[in-house]
Amino acid sequence: MKILILGGTIFLGRHIVEDALARGDEVTIFTRGRHHPDLFPNVERLLGDRDGDLRALEGRTWDAVIDTCGYVPRIARASARLLSRSVGHYTFISTVSVYPDLTAERIDEDSPLGTSADPTIEKVDGETYGPLKALCEQAVQEEMPGRVLVPRPGLIVGPHDPSDRFTYWIERVAAGGEALAPGRSGATVQVIDARDLAAWTLRMVHAGKTGAFNTTGPDRPLAFGDILESAKRASRSDARFTWVSASFLDAHAVSPWADMPVWVPEGGDSRGIFAIDCRRAIAAGLSFRPIDETVRDTLEWARTLPIDRDRRAGITRERETELLAAWRADTPASA
Repeated sequence: MKILILGGTIFLGRHIVEDALARGDEVTIFTRGRHHPDLFPNVERLLGDRDGDLRALEGRTWDAVIDTCGYVPRIARASARLLSRSVGHYTFISTVSVYPDLTAERIDEDSPLGTSADPTIEKVDGETYGPLKALCEQAVQEEMPGRVLVPRPGLIVGPHDPSDRFTYWIERVAAGGEALAPGRSGATVQVIDARDLAAWTLRMVHAGKTGAFNTTGPDRPLAFGDILESAKRASRSDARFTWVSASFLDAHAVSPWADMPVWVPEGGDSRGIFAIDCRRAIAAGLSFRPIDETVRDTLEWARTLPIDRDRRAGITRERETELLAAWRADTPASA
């Protein structure tokens, strides 16, 4: 199959390219050339900019396109409109953030999607990200009705993750010692290894499947503490976990997701983000590798990164030490 990938050099896109090549697909990637220019030297690379310079795509045909980097409806529509005449199938990678009511539990694909009071807004931030992705879905489907696959992943994890969210915990546990952990050990979370998402997406593309699918996991309850214990086993560290309450973290201005990645308060406004109904995708063949494998491979990859790099998520060790001292002062019996 001839596949065009919009993106293809960062995280999920990278894994999609690797999986497609392993399947024997003929792959073309379209990028701005800013990230990993030496990656995939034997893959055709078209240079351009989705915001106004799609000339490299003109006059070409592919069996399918996978859009890994659409965030603004105007730009997503332009790509879909141009490619509607030259591809048979379009995959738009979306997100569970399209669902505005994350207080609900068991959110399925028919749950209401987010809207924007001003659909011309193009600034992508924490408030606009979900509604803009929902509008991107709509734009692509309008340009290619009946030919669009829309995976809606939750938290994507694994090697080559640039967000540092999952990686923060793997590295922190590997460093050993007393580690601050948010909430409670048994709180359930949902994550999906980028390689599992990539493999499923390509199987769906090859089968010509369309429609929206929630794609996070795993297919059985996963506790936050399970991830930390897995990281401890993988790194053979002496880490010990001090679980602190959501109220304490809130009182000390420690934010979920940014300061404490892969965690939201169980009673908070975003609790539903870890209660997404993925039965439709699982019935369509979505499968999940063991969390121990994801943790191990993430640790091996993280060890190749500079130790002193700037991290995008998590707290510093100094801040953690301060918080642990404050926690012990507030709860003497836990000392």
